[in-house]
Amino acid sequence: MNHPSHPANVAQLIVDAMVAGQKLTEIVPAYVPADAASAYALQREILRLRDTTVGGWKVGSKSTSGGPINGALLPEDGLFASGSQVEYADYPSPILELEIAFRLNRAFTPRDEPYSDQEVRASIGHMGTTIEVVSSRFAAWPKIEPLLALGDLLNHGALIVGEFVPYDENFPFIEPALSFTYAGEDIVPGDGANPAGDPRRLLAWVVNHHTQNGQSVTPDLVITTGSYTGMYLTKGPGLAQGEIRGLPPIEMEMI
Repeated sequence: MNHPSHPANVAQLIVDAMVAGQKLTEIVPAYVPADAASAYALQREILRLRDTTVGGWKVGSKSTSGGPINGALLPEDGLFASGSQVEYADYPSPILELEIAFRLNRAFTPRDEPYSDQEVRASIGHMGTTIEVVSSRFAAWPKIEPLLALGDLLNHGALIVGEFVPYDENFPFIEPALSFTYAGEDIVPGDGANPAGDPRRLLAWVVNHHTQNGQSVTPDLVITTGSYTGMYLTKGPGLAQGEIRGLPPIEMEMI
């Protein structure tokens, strides 16, 4: 018999909530991962139970340099192209974020020594705009244990993926010009900025974390790197339209 803290048990509750479009109202101590390694194991178990593969990563930091970085696996079945419609009811209390994502132009395979920031940055092949739908599976969020949020894919619901273009190292990553509207309302809170500063600094963490878990980072993976527009809590169905100047525009509709 599995102990209640075994990832399979908590993961099943989370996956059931995803399928039902509902939130878990009870949190018992056994649901909370013991440490970061257990939280990442919970992420992997969620994807296994969803019978899907890794489509990419979300990664972020609340510090512009030197602060903690964490991330979450993105289920491949939760990635949608720009112009897609998604069901509002599938994502309770959905929050929207406008982000920049990258694809690398080479594979990174597991090895003993970590990959350097320079090595990873030299491999950036393409970039594009994404809209993340954030929707925790826990009714008490954001007042839940950080390790539980980490295990719950960092509250990831879905990722709308815009058109990718060749990487431009001179792009103004720190503070790009952008626009983001939902249901006709401007939802950019002042100047857009990423809490991590330059999002490219997050990529080496993804490569090393993924390869140290025995998995390869391949050019098809989408690595989305944190919101330039904060977190916008939607109030009902609507059309989201975003543009980060210099990248193709993106849109999605919640119906």
